[in-house]
Amino acid sequence: MPQLALFAIDIVAVTLLVFGLYFPRHRRRDLVAAYLGVNIGVMAVASSLGTTSAGTGLGLGLALFGVLSIIRLRSTELDQHEVAYYFSALALGILSALGGGPAWQVPSMMALILVVLFIGDHPRLFRSYRRQSILLDSAVTDQVALVAQLEQILGARVHSAGIQRVDLVNDTTLVDVRYSHPSVQRAARGVVVTAASGGVPR
Repeated sequence: MPQLALFAIDIVAVTLLVFGLYFPRHRRRDLVAAYLGVNIGVMAVASSLGTTSAGTGLGLGLALFGVLSIIRLRSTELDQHEVAYYFSALALGILSALGGGPAWQVPSMMALILVVLFIGDHPRLFRSYRRQSILLDSAVTDQVALVAQLEQILGARVHSAGIQRVDLVNDTTLVDVRYSHPSVQRAARGVVVTAASGGVPR
């Protein structure tokens, strides 16, 4: 497939990634420019290096450097799903710049990346499961008592409670907790059952 066609496909793919998936779901405007810049920058540099004899190796080395910079040198905190979008933007740029083989291969791999993110980051996937850092106004070191207290506060089922810091002087405990709301699960099942029966949810 001609290189210009691959560039055009990459632009369409990263547009769908950013404006079709990421921004409508997460609404973080500052990362829009970051994802677009990473994709186009990697595509431009990797395609330029691809004209040399060691182009593929240099292009992959550049991509790895970009990934390490994203993860280790970032100045603001990123959630794991935002890191996944970074990886995807990088992968799309590399595929378009260094893609070879059959004409269907690169577009298929790009489509696969978009489909995986569409499913894996869908708001309805495990929507009752949450993660939160909670600062308790008591120093708790017993795991069973900690889980019981968190379930009472959150009104949810606690799956994991990792103690980050216990301050015996100020009597506080910082906990990283993963939990789920049974009411959200029941509501989701109720909507499905009601829709299937043709009734109106109460």
